[in-house]
Order: sequence, then structure tokens, then C-alpha cells
Amino acid sequence: MQYCLAIDIGASSGRHIVGWREGSEIRTKEVYRFPNGVREMNGHLTWDICALVKEVKEGIEKAKEEFGEISSLSVDTWGVDYVLMKGDEELLPCYAYRDGRTEAVIPQVHERMGFSELYRRTGIQFQPFNTIYQLYADKLSGRLEGATDFMMIPEYLMYKLCGVKSHEYTDATTTGMVSALTGEYDREIVKTLGLPGHLFCKLDRPGKVIGEYEGIEVMLCATHDTGSAVEGIPFEENIPYISSGTWSLLGVKTEKPLTDRASEKANWSNEGGPGYNRYQKNIMGMWLINRLRDELSSGKPFPEIVEEAEKSRFEETVDANAPVFLSPESMKAAFDAVLGGKPESAGDYFRCAYKSLALSYKNAVSELERNTGRHYNEICIVGGGAKNRFLNELTEKVTGKKVTALPIEATALGNLKIQLEAYNVS
Repeated sequence: MQYCLAIDIGASSGRHIVGWREGSEIRTKEVYRFPNGVREMNGHLTWDICALVKEVKEGIEKAKEEFGEISSLSVDTWGVDYVLMKGDEELLPCYAYRDGRTEAVIPQVHERMGFSELYRRTGIQFQPFNTIYQLYADKLSGRLEGATDFMMIPEYLMYKLCGVKSHEYTDATTTGMVSALTGEYDREIVKTLGLPGHLFCKLDRPGKVIGEYEGIEVMLCATHDTGSAVEGIPFEENIPYISSGTWSLLGVKTEKPLTDRASEKANWSNEGGPGYNRYQKNIMGMWLINRLRDELSSGKPFPEIVEEAEKSRFEETVDANAPVFLSPESMKAAFDAVLGGKPESAGDYFRCAYKSLALSYKNAVSELERNTGRHYNEICIVGGGAKNRFLNELTEKVTGKKVTALPIEATALGNLKIQLEAYNVS
């Protein structure tokens, strides 16, 4: 039996999942799980990258103890964030995307190259935390002086295992600096912004073995977790998906990027997949619920939170994608600031959040159909949010689409699928 290991790390937790084939099916078992989260350091939000390395190695040991020989492993994480290097030395801190350090530099980037031109070149939606703005902030602060490399977080974690610095395509597309035409870093963007050209290397594709860790091959999957999640959806038909976690990523596979004016205006993104384009949109996702839970019902099980939301009769909604919800000190206060009526209970806040997410899905699906010129009858929801029956029912009701919820570890499945297919295991 050939066993592969998927190390799937999200903004709130990480998990190690071993996978193997039984006939045409991929079987899985979770062997390790650990918490993750941003930390405040000197007024900035950062990742404890050293702790992540430690947890990654600990989970590998657990996998070896339980399954013996592991053939390969790969790491996927959220996008846009990275680690700067000077040789083999990390230039810390590792900033988290919700940190506000890019706010002041965004206008300066757009003065050098307007967003419409950036979008035409890359097809990447505007988000204030896109890597392009983070790197420009690093340039202005002097952090890039002497930097020899930058690696997206999953590639950095694999470097710490095998000693090889790599640059994987699907995660690189989240930087907002990869050409939609060539699939490589856009040198004109790099030159115009005055960024060090040597940082932007040739991009590798999923399935490439880059090194070895204690006898285990280290292989690139689709290292952006949404890229792996879409690979893990067990549908042959190409229907819209919602990868539901801290963020909700709603999109569909397309043959090529759509960088037209309508897509730019609606702020849709074109991110890399293994052999296809992912035309998708970021929606704030379970971040809203999780932060409200921390403030209003800390530690309360999610089934009880859903029950409170179902019992509530509060019908107001908010724009779930409004900037006020990105990184507020108080999520409750953010809701209060934009609502006309004041919620009277925790259930009112949760109902408002769930209804607002469902409405965001409806609006996004309508834009998707207009921009692609196609009509869809069904939506597939994967990830942790797929377990939420109430949200699924709201989504089906407001969109008028059949909702198929698959509460599976789609990201880990996609990660494993790429590894197993690289071995051509039957």
C-alpha cells in the first residue's frame, strides 16, 4: 500500500491527513490536528511561522508512527502571505494578510500602474492584502534590502523540510503578479514597481517532486488551499463551487482567465488550477460567525449557535464583504455600526450573519452567470461550512439553485489526489 500525507493548514487550524487508494477511491485518515491563528506583535498581525514548522514536523512523526512508510507529502495553506529570506535566514516577522500595513501604499502602487492595467495583466481581484501590496510595503520600509528570496508559506514550510526553495504556480497567482497569458511572473509589473527581479523565479506546477524529508518525497500539490479544494470536488460536471471556510470562495472552472471590464468591475479573480483557470470571488465567509462567536458565545458548540439563529426572527442583512468586517477589533460593533435596527440577542447577530452570507452567494452566482454567459442549476459546497445545514438551506432558498453539500476535507483530498496521480497509482 502506498501512503501519501496531506498537510492542510488554514487560518485557524492545521491537519495532517494520510491518504491511499482502494480501487478507484481515495481513503483518508486524520492523524494530527493543531490550532493556528494570528498573533499581535508590535502593533502588527503576524503568523508564528516557527510554531507552524514545529507542528508540521510533529504531525509527520505521528503519520509515520501510525502508517509506517510514507511515500510523499505536500503542504497547502491560505494564499497571499509569504516569508522573506536572506540566504537561509528568515527576515521576520511573517506578516498576516489581515494586518493593515498595506493601506497607505495601495494608492502608490496604483500611481505606478493603475488597477485596470494590473487586472488586464493578471486577472486578480482587488484585495487590500494582495501580495503585490505587501511586497511594496516591504520595499518602502527597507525590508527587501538584502532579501535573496521570498516564498509563499506552503513552499517555505516544505523548504524547511527538504532544503529546496520552490515557487508553485497556483499559490503564486494569489500574489496579483502572475501574467494571465504566460502563467509566469509578469516582469513589467516587477520592473514598474521597482521590486528586486531576482525574487520572482520560474514557477513550478503541481505534481513536481522538489526534495526529500527523512525518506519521504516532498511534492508540490496545488499549494493554495482553494486550488487543492477544487481538485478534491468529486464531480465530473463543471458546476459552481463554494469552498466554505474562514473565507468562502465561490467560482467555477474556466478554460482561460476572464480579464474583461465586467469581471474587473465585479471584482472577480482568476487563479491558477492544475490545467485550468479558477474564476472565483472571495466572500468573507465563516470569519463573521467565528468572530461573533468569540465575543457573544465563546466556546458554545456550533449546533447551538445555529439553533439560536434559526429561532431568531431578525431579518436585516449586511454586505458581508464590506471592509468594516475584514479585521475589526469588535465584530459585534462592526455589525452594530451598519445595521439599522439593533439585534437583541446573540441569535439575532448569528441569523443576520448567515442570511448575509447567503445573500452574498446569490449576488455572486448572478454575476458569475452574467460574466460567463452560462446558466447553472446547482452549486456544490465543500469544506467546514458545508456542515451547516441552516446556511445551506438559506443558500438554496435565495439562489434558487440546488445545493449539494459535501462536508468532506476537500482540500486534503485534492492535495492527496495530485500526489497519488503523480505516482500514477491505480
